[in-house]
Amino acid sequence: MAYVKRIVCLANSVKTGGSCIAGKEVLAKGYGGWIRPVSARPTAEVRFSEYRYQNNESPELLDIIDVPLLKAAPQHHQTENHVITAGRWLKQGALPWNQLEQLRDRPASLWINSDSTIGGRYNCMSPAQAAMMPDSLFLLKMKSFIVEVSSNTWEGKTRKTYRGEFDYKGVRYKFNLTDPAARRAFASKTEGDYPLNDVYLCISLTETYAEDGRCHKLVAAVISDPPL
Repeated sequence: MAYVKRIVCLANSVKTGGSCIAGKEVLAKGYGGWIRPVSARPTAEVRFSEYRYQNNESPELLDIIDVPLLKAAPQHHQTENHVITAGRWLKQGALPWNQLEQLRDRPASLWINSDSTIGGRYNCMSPAQAAMMPDSLFLLKMKSFIVEVSSNTWEGKTRKTYRGEFDYKGVRYKFNLTDPAARRAFASKTEGDYPLNDVYLCISLTETYAEDGRCHKLVAAVISDPPL
């Protein structure tokens, strides 16, 4: 039987074929666990036609949203997944910035620090390692955070790349940045490092990438005041 979950949107992130949206449940008193609405497609992305509001706008960070869902669908470490069902997503308000601290996570570590890609740092792991993890989403508070704007060339085409670099519990990390609003904010910048202070980060652990057979850690959202 279909049901509705009310969530605070903490990520609306770029994903091949659509978006990855995630947030924490709004309860009668306080806030609950993470919920990641996913499609029934093998790649699980949600498309704009599925999540747009009645006014044709897209959910923004800190929106409070009623999401129609069909069933819980945990998949390995992505225990937060719920399959969406037909129905309009409804915005019910927005979380004030000064309440965001109530949703903050304080994990002992960012899963397993075992592997890195070229250009990244402790940003991936094997599917077997990921399968041992009980969750795939964290909301962190960062006093300092660096957006790295760079570029790479593939098959003769050069494109900008965006990574987020930060310290957590004495470990230095560098993850791909998939927050479209953050990428737009830095799209006109020249290559270099751009520091931000006092931001919240939504960190996500992906499913296995077909390209390299690993699960990747991403900065799925940068939440700042004012927004980027």
